[in-house]
Amino acid sequence: MDEAPHVLIVDDDTRIRELLGNYLQRNGFRVSTAANAADARRKMASLLFDVVVLDIMMPGESGLSLTESLRAEGGDVPILLLSALAETDDRIRGLAAGSDDYMAKPFEPQELLLRLRALLRRRGGTDGASGGVVYFGPCEFDTRSGELRCEGELVRLTGREREILRLLAARPGEPVSREELTPPGSGESTRAVDVQINRLRRKIEKDPSNPVLLRTIRGAGYVLAADAAGRPA
Repeated sequence: MDEAPHVLIVDDDTRIRELLGNYLQRNGFRVSTAANAADARRKMASLLFDVVVLDIMMPGESGLSLTESLRAEGGDVPILLLSALAETDDRIRGLAAGSDDYMAKPFEPQELLLRLRALLRRRGGTDGASGGVVYFGPCEFDTRSGELRCEGELVRLTGREREILRLLAARPGEPVSREELTPPGSGESTRAVDVQINRLRRKIEKDPSNPVLLRTIRGAGYVLAADAAGRPA
């Protein structure tokens, strides 16, 4: 179990923490729990987690606020948000805050398990392109490790941002539709893809409002303006 992925479940509902914790333990995870954002912060300060399952509506600091704070601090642990709010706008707010996935309550534990495993695969670099390093502007992206560097500096990506960049890097110079950038069966809308693209632009573009590296092709999707040939070593 020392090698098993370690998940932190943050929810003020004791029953959900216990049921979900027991289910994930039976399916190969190490589990820690927290009843609120403050408790989660204390545990994340002393332990490294592979993925976080975070309820949005909690007393005190909300899950959205905690997600935004973790991303602002440079944290890149995959975050799956849980919420009783299931409208498209609610999902978009969750993804815009920096989460990697969003599930509405009530949910099937098996679906959550599959989504967590998908997040871990994306983080580990087993999904996506296998072509090595792709260069665009001052940036370079290793499609295998999922590491992005711009002007030599490491750029932190969420798991969802990393997945989208892999899909774009697999077809450099070609438009990739919003539908192709949406995980199958995730329930994510194409508007949510636009949110993730805007987040990526803020990380790679000198002027995100006038993008040149990650461009919109009207009616076709998005295109990554990668170098035609790999840069010399």
